Amino acid sequence: MNAADVAPEAQARFPQELMYTAAQQYYLEDATQGDIAKRLGVSRATVSRLLTEARRQGIVEIRVHRPASLGDGPLAAEVAELLGLDRVHLVPKVSGPALGPWLAPGVARALAGAGLEPGDVVLVSSGTTVYECAREDLGRYPGVTIAPAVGGQEEPQPWFQTNETTRILAERVGGVPAYLYAPALPGPELFYSLQHEPSVRRVMDLWERAKCALVGVGSPPLMRQTVPSLMPRDAESLRQAVGDVCMRIYDRDGEPVTYPGGERLVAAKQEQLRRIPCSIAVAVGAEKVLSIMAGARGGYFNQLVTDTPTAEGLVAAAHQL
Repeated sequence: MNAADVAPEAQARFPQELMYTAAQQYYLEDATQGDIAKRLGVSRATVSRLLTEARRQGIVEIRVHRPASLGDGPLAAEVAELLGLDRVHLVPKVSGPALGPWLAPGVARALAGAGLEPGDVVLVSSGTTVYECAREDLGRYPGVTIAPAVGGQEEPQPWFQTNETTRILAERVGGVPAYLYAPALPGPELFYSLQHEPSVRRVMDLWERAKCALVGVGSPPLMRQTVPSLMPRDAESLRQAVGDVCMRIYDRDGEPVTYPGGERLVAAKQEQLRRIPCSIAVAVGAEKVLSIMAGARGGYFNQLVTDTPTAEGLVAAAHQL
């Protein structure tokens, strides 16, 4: 924004010379706001407002450069090679309860490289990580269809409702949502009926021609604080499970793990996920290392967005095998 574009009342509030002086001392001379306040004879609050207005008027321009160690750096390349992935996108260490703001830059880079065009299909999974990333700025892809890769679940949290993640992501990127009105694990009769329901079949057909997918990687089911109700905790087979993608549970080798009722799961299958040209997994945390490694081994995704500590953990774990 140029100074000439700013409303006269805003320019009159703070003389440009005063804004320039405060900005020069703060950004170029490393003076504190308290020091500047004393020199200019104003309050610290006024100095803060001077600096804010200086940025608004273009007197100050701030640039943030991505470190060379991220993105296509050596650590990302090493993880990609060890896991057999097409590409790994790194972000700095994720901290704090909200994952989306930290992971979004990596997801945005991954989506930008997918070559998405109007009419292409992007699938999304359930889960907290994908849900939070969908709420961030990931770029604009008008005309791209956003569709769930798995049905909804009984749990009340919004990240278990894949239609909600679909709605949010479509709104953020300018895409077209395609909703899946089906539970993730219906009863036998409903499951049979859903195979012939036109609205459900339309979404299932999208799974076959998806160009991109954005999926979370679940940690071992029996280690989670909240286990989705569709996963029977007492199933002996779950003891072998180390993770899941789109509720498709797998073991250390990436092989599917079966459980009672699992044959009725309304979700993209492993072979469908393998055929997606750009399947992006988003996962962070030491507890996800084994889950990520096994998911990559099983071909559930071919790209990964994670942070540097998780990437370092993946390298260490791979060298121990």
